Amino acid sequence: MRCICAANKTISLFGIRELQLGDLRDLGFYISVPAMTTAVSDDVSVVDDSVARRNALVLALAQAFYGMGAINMFITAGLVGTQLAPSLSLATLPVSTYVIGTALATVPASLFMRRVGRKYGFLTGASFGFAGAVICVFAIFARDFWLFAFGTFLQGGYQAFAGYYRFAAADTASDAFRPKAISWVMLGGIAAAVFGPMIVIASRSFFDPVMFAGNFAAVAGLSVVAMAIICFIDIPREREDSSNYSARPLREILRQPRLIVAIMCGMMAYGMMNLVMTSTPIAMVACGFTVDQSAWVIQWHALSMFLPSFFTGSLILRFGIERVVAVGMLLLSMAGIAGLTGITFVNFATGLVLLGIGWNFGYVGGTAMVTECYRPSEKNKVQAVNDFCVFATVATASLTSGKLLDAIGWSAVNMALFPMVGLCLLALAWLSLNSRRAASR
Repeated sequence: MRCICAANKTISLFGIRELQLGDLRDLGFYISVPAMTTAVSDDVSVVDDSVARRNALVLALAQAFYGMGAINMFITAGLVGTQLAPSLSLATLPVSTYVIGTALATVPASLFMRRVGRKYGFLTGASFGFAGAVICVFAIFARDFWLFAFGTFLQGGYQAFAGYYRFAAADTASDAFRPKAISWVMLGGIAAAVFGPMIVIASRSFFDPVMFAGNFAAVAGLSVVAMAIICFIDIPREREDSSNYSARPLREILRQPRLIVAIMCGMMAYGMMNLVMTSTPIAMVACGFTVDQSAWVIQWHALSMFLPSFFTGSLILRFGIERVVAVGMLLLSMAGIAGLTGITFVNFATGLVLLGIGWNFGYVGGTAMVTECYRPSEKNKVQAVNDFCVFATVATASLTSGKLLDAIGWSAVNMALFPMVGLCLLALAWLSLNSRRAASR
C-alpha cells in the first residue's frame, strides 16, 4: 500500500488502482494532508516544500534587483519628464509608458514562459530591462523625450515578466505553503526599498552635469545581476499531465465570483498605489522639498509595501483572505486622508507608508485568492488575464495621475482613492454574501 505523499499526488489502495484526491472529494471524502509530510512506512517517498522554499528565496533576490530598478523608475522618470517633456501634463508619461509596456507584455510573457519555462522567460524579461535602461541613458544625453519614453516602455516588459515571480514561487509549493511563498518573494522588495533610493542618490550625478543618466546606467547593471540570480531557479518546464483535470474554457473560469473579486482587488490595490506614488516626487518638489527628500519618502513607502510580507501570509492563514484584503482597502483610504489634510513632509511620509501597507494586504491577498480559482492546467491563461487587468489599470492610473496633478492638484489625486476603495469593499461584501448563501443551501 502506498500512502499519500502530497495534496496533488495519486494514491493506490492495496494496488487496486490509482486515484486522484479530487476523486475522493467528489465522493464526499476529505483528506487533510500537511504541507510537510513525514514517512509512515519505509517505502514512502517524502514530499516537502524544500524546492519551493529554495525557489522562493531565489525569486526574492531576483525581486530585489528588479525592485531597485523599479524604484529608480518611479523616483526619477517623472523628474526627467519635467526636464524633457514639451508640457508639464506629459511629465508622467514615461512612467505611463513603463506601465503600458507591462500591460501589453503580460499575456505574451505568460504564453512565452509556457513554451520555454520560467527560467528562460525571466532571463528574457531582465534583458528587456537592460536594453530599455541603455536606451534611456542615450535619450537623456540626446534630450529626446519620446526616445526616453520608448526606453521606459521596454523596461515595462521587464516588469511584466517579474510580475510572475510570485506565481512562479507558488508553482512548486503545497497548498499550505503557497501564501507564504508569495509573501517570501514580495520580501525581496525590502532590499529594493533600502538600497533603491540610495542607488538613486548615489548615481544621479555619475554623468554630471547630465542629471539622472547615471540612474539608468545603474538600472542596466542591476538587470545584469538579476540575470545571474535567475539562473539558479529550479522550476521544471510545464508538461502535459494526463492526471490533471482538463482545462475549462476561459469564459467559464472568469465567471467565478471569487476570481472576479480577486482580480478586481488586485487591480484597484495596484492602481491606487501607482496613482499616488507616480505624482508624489513631482508634488513634493513643487511644494519645496528636494529630490533627496522625495527619495526618502519613496524609500519608506517601498519598505511599507514589502515589510508586511513577513506576516501577510500568516495573517491570511489565520484570518482569511477577505478580511486581510478589506483591511488593506481601509488603509489605502487612510492614505488618501493623510494626503488631504496637509502638504508637510509628515503628511507625505505618513500617506505613502499607509499606501504601501494597504497595497501589500490588497495585492498579496488578491494574488493568493487568484491561485485558489484555477486548476494547474489553467494557470498560465488565468495568471495572464489577471496581470493584464492589473497593469492595464496601473497604466490608466499613471496616465490619470499626471493629468489630475496638473489640472486640479495634489488633493484630486488623493480624493480619487475613495471611489476605488468603496468599489472593492462592496465587492468583498458581495462575495461574502454569496458564500453564505451557497453554504446555506
